Amino acid sequence: MSEQTADPRPTLEAVAERAGVSRATVSRVVNGAAGVRAPVAERVRQVVEELGYVPNQAARSLVTRRQNAVAVVIAEPETRVFADPFFGQQLRGISKELTAHDAQLVLLLVEGPADYERVGRYLGGGHVDGALVFSLHIDDALPVIIRRAGVTTVFGGRPSWPEVGDGGEEARYVDCDNRGGAREAVRHLLSLGRERIAHITGPLDQTSAVDRLDGFRDVLADADPRLIATGDFTPAGGGRAMRELLDRCPELDGVFAASDLMASGALRVLREYGRRVPDDVAVVGFDDMLPVAEQTDPPLTTVRQDIEDMGRLMARQLLLRLAPRDRDEPAPGLASAIITPTRLVRRASA
Repeated sequence: MSEQTADPRPTLEAVAERAGVSRATVSRVVNGAAGVRAPVAERVRQVVEELGYVPNQAARSLVTRRQNAVAVVIAEPETRVFADPFFGQQLRGISKELTAHDAQLVLLLVEGPADYERVGRYLGGGHVDGALVFSLHIDDALPVIIRRAGVTTVFGGRPSWPEVGDGGEEARYVDCDNRGGAREAVRHLLSLGRERIAHITGPLDQTSAVDRLDGFRDVLADADPRLIATGDFTPAGGGRAMRELLDRCPELDGVFAASDLMASGALRVLREYGRRVPDDVAVVGFDDMLPVAEQTDPPLTTVRQDIEDMGRLMARQLLLRLAPRDRDEPAPGLASAIITPTRLVRRASA
């Protein structure tokens, strides 16, 4: 029986010989380094494609000190991450952008105190080039861990601290206009003639929930404190808050919930109490997550934030910061903070 062997894997030397350049030139082109004239770089890239050359990642890492991997750190338990479509949409945007740049996504979840040491070791161990971190809580230890790890980071959501890094670097983040979106939601309820408008907040140890509460208060500065109840960005939390509000103020006629999931829980409780939506109580959510907003009964009026695009922007900002460039070379598109717009989407609930 004859023994069959696969063709040998193309080498850096084979690419150099075919392209008529030195091994060092091929290495610079493959690793994205400067100093190679455009026509030569294009010829090398053509040969790389023709031969099907794939760089040895271990050897490449020794030269570039890059892993082509990005950690995505979510400061929430596994049960919350995989049950809430918000995280799926944001991860989809991140994954699309990283894939387009041939970078790998490494997901790290933080469920409790024991996980912080594990995440810190991983981030500080040179396994990834940078980190994308979101769903942080105000007293979270992750910012300190990230500073110690010395890893380039972009945050999802406005951080509650002014800076990160021993050098006092400004925290970089992507967020939506939470406060402006909340104002638009409340103004819409007022335009419908609603006079006793309640608010179901998210957990107030997260800046998105605080900003949405501030937006509610911007429009209703004199709102009765009994018309504000705290939820937790889950359907069950929205339901509990709705019961609390109805027990306190049975005459309420409008509700702004700080997330679609909480709004879905509120709608369920309003039905249990015999309240018609929107006839008796108009309801507005926040997020416009279609698997939720279009399937509630009735379909949910809500404030749209482009969650997937925010994930894409986070990844893009990180990759821009990681890209090799000359010290004095400008970096188009870089920003310390990006705030994306929101808009009201009207459906049957309000």
